[in-house]
Amino acid sequence: MALIAIRLHIFGKVQGVFFRQSTSEKAHSLALSGYVRNRINGFVEAFFEGEEEFINEMITWCEKGPSLAIVKKIEIIEKKIIHSRSFTDFRIQKTF
Repeated sequence: MALIAIRLHIFGKVQGVFFRQSTSEKAHSLALSGYVRNRINGFVEAFFEGEEEFINEMITWCEKGPSLAIVKKIEIIEKKIIHSRSFTDFRIQKTF
């Protein structure tokens, strides 16, 4: 299976609802690496690296998010095939 990297912007009620923590837990369960962070503009940015099957599962999860979230839109900012991972684990990063 191919390794891919994808960057998402997730809009809606996605800050202050445990979106980052829940995303981190889901990414760990799928053996994905990368990061998630709040953006000062009010959306969440996520970057995932891993097997395409698990990336697709993560995207589907992000379309709904945790129970308190109200996801209105997801934008795929970048998607590419990679040969090796840039990140060794998945992290919650500071707001940017």
